[in-house]
Amino acid sequence: MEDIKKEDEILEKKKIEDTQDRIESEDNDKVEADELTLLQEENGKLKVELDEWKNSYARKNAEFQNFSKRKDKEVQDLRAFASEKVVERLFGVLDNLERGIEAATATKDFDSLVKGVEMTLSQMKTIMEAEGVTEVEANGEYNPYEHQAMMTESSDEVENDHIIQVLQKGYKLNGKVVRPAMVKVCKK
Repeated sequence: MEDIKKEDEILEKKKIEDTQDRIESEDNDKVEADELTLLQEENGKLKVELDEWKNSYARKNAEFQNFSKRKDKEVQDLRAFASEKVVERLFGVLDNLERGIEAATATKDFDSLVKGVEMTLSQMKTIMEAEGVTEVEANGEYNPYEHQAMMTESSDEVENDHIIQVLQKGYKLNGKVVRPAMVKVCKK
């Protein structure tokens, strides 16, 4: 009988242990399920946030492309119309030359024609100066950055590597040589 009691006690202990194991397993399953739910919720939030970032990136990229297109158009327009003010000022020179030709043809007065051309030349120089155009100095020593030697000649009156004659004037635009002066240079 004692053996039966012991067996009953052992079976009872085993039942209790099995119940405790089952409860612990259920608790672990519940904890794992809760953790899984939390992870799924966090994953969902991260997916939403990722989608928001993707949309934001796409909008910013589109805005940048539109900005680039606008700037390209502005640069293109600037290049196309950069000389507009200069051209408008040159219309006066053109008008004066046309009037001078008409007047010279009608009157056959050579002196008036020369005077009209001189006035028009003066007007043209004023416009050029207002736009930052200046003549390249072509007196004295030859400078390959501002002068283009078209000819050389030996001369006792002029020092070596000095300009003898200006064949065509040169010009600078705001300090940059845009047309070098064509010159004859002394070479001994």
